[in-house]
Amino acid sequence: MKKLLIVYHTQGVRTGELADAVLRGAREIDDVETVMKHAFDTGVDDLTSASGVIFGTPENFGYMSGALKDFFDRVFYPAQGKIEGMPYAIFVAAGNDGTGAVNAIDRIVRGFPLKKVAEPVIAKEKTTSEDLARCVELGMTLAAGLSVGIF
Repeated sequence: MKKLLIVYHTQGVRTGELADAVLRGAREIDDVETVMKHAFDTGVDDLTSASGVIFGTPENFGYMSGALKDFFDRVFYPAQGKIEGMPYAIFVAAGNDGTGAVNAIDRIVRGFPLKKVAEPVIAKEKTTSEDLARCVELGMTLAAGLSVGIF
């Protein structure tokens, strides 16, 4: 069975709401196991056992959260050569435009290298029902792509 990993961090409500929406969408696809974990609780074994990954973060000072950066710091070298080409996507709860967080994640994962398979969902300032719907679609898209083998 394919496995989709959602790795995220939140200190408030917004990123958690987005993560829950991504999880709801992914779980619509029955033949893909979806696991959601906080960044501090996620390790290299979680990443290397996954078939795809979705990263979620608040935008902190125009960057990803420190917890997500910590995750990358811990898994980067141990995962080398084990996850090349793995599909990934991103969601961001942004106070500004979110591009700094997205660009930082994209830059880091090029070192694995992973394959970006969807446009990032960036929820600016307030989380709307449209943002949540886009997160549901993001989760469903990655899980469905894993299910039918296009990723």
